[in-house]
Amino acid sequence: MDRTDRTDRTPGREAAAARAADLIADVEAALAEATSPAPAPVPTAYRDTSPVPAVGTALPVAQPGRAPMSQRATDASALMLAAGAGTLMAGTGAGAALWALGGVDPLTLALAAGAPVAVIAALSRLVRRAGQAASETAPVTHHHHYSGPVDARQEHHTTAPTTRGFFARTTMRTGR
Repeated sequence: MDRTDRTDRTPGREAAAARAADLIADVEAALAEATSPAPAPVPTAYRDTSPVPAVGTALPVAQPGRAPMSQRATDASALMLAAGAGTLMAGTGAGAALWALGGVDPLTLALAAGAPVAVIAALSRLVRRAGQAASETAPVTHHHHYSGPVDARQEHHTTAPTTRGFFARTTMRTGR
């Protein structure tokens, strides 16, 4: 047997040769692609520099998010949202405190809750009385400087308005 007959009859030899030829062709294609010049970059964005018209012809369309409203309404709505969040936190804190104080004697709880209010009321009354006492004891001194003839009789009037009550009742005290 000669050598060419033996190589032609070996099973799988043709498949391996075909696979090797495909691999060589793929490597040559990759080398040819790597040595060719790179294509021009494709732009990914475009900026239109033409001026925007002041008034367009398109109809207004509601945008996603908050509904269109005035600045004052937007501010009021944001204020309401913030107050709602604050109320939620305060309510949760009060609920947790009441749950924790569930075993406390009600009289003790009432005294502990009422004491700060009573102290604040007493201090405000004390400060008000001290202010009234200071204003009543302060000497009233008037200095008048005149140029020219002056009558022997002089009048001096003081008006002190006081407004109190839910329906704002104003009383006027006039002193001489």
